[in-house]
Amino acid sequence: MKISVIIPVYNEEKYIGKCLESIANQIEKPDEVIVVDNNCTDRTVEIAQKFGVGVKIVKEKKQGMIFARNAGFNNAKYEIIARIDADSILPLDWIVKIKEHFKDSNLGALSGPAAYFSWPVFYQMSQVVTFLFFSTVGLLFGHQMLAGPNMTLRKSLWEKVKNNVCINDKNVHEDIDISIHLAKITKIKYDWNFGMLTRRGRWQKIVTEYLARLIKMLASHRFYPAKRS
Repeated sequence: MKISVIIPVYNEEKYIGKCLESIANQIEKPDEVIVVDNNCTDRTVEIAQKFGVGVKIVKEKKQGMIFARNAGFNNAKYEIIARIDADSILPLDWIVKIKEHFKDSNLGALSGPAAYFSWPVFYQMSQVVTFLFFSTVGLLFGHQMLAGPNMTLRKSLWEKVKNNVCINDKNVHEDIDISIHLAKITKIKYDWNFGMLTRRGRWQKIVTEYLARLIKMLASHRFYPAKRS
């Protein structure tokens, strides 16, 4: 089983080094690491190019997380695609756990909680917040959801949904959107023990921008039913 790790980046010079270091320190290494340059103007790409983990740089000129993610997925060579954020920090056995989970041939996609290291005292509570959010959204749609900073799926399934996923960042949450499309054809698993650290946790936007996009998604996707296993 071979794994491609995809990292979309836009001006992440403060974080990309630690992210790549956590990949280099894995007990089992991924088979390729693709950093998708989404028009960076800082030293992000320079830092990635100098890192000794066999990093491949892919350029995506269309601005936005969805375009960068899609470019990375399309360039992935191997059977399992693992997508993280540039500020993600992986536990040493992250790749090991991916391989263990995907021994299940019925499993199409995998996700887990993210603990926010920007919450220095109560970071474990942030795992609970992440879990509750995605569990609640999952209940609305009738299936598990993938979390953007901690998302893994089979390349073969990406090929089936890539022309159907939504591309407007203003109207959808990209991780929930791809979950909806994948759940129509495969099983998604959310494992509490498949966690990692990330910086993101801009909860001040939940009531406004984040919630507004969620409402738009609920209306436009009309609660697509999941595949029943």
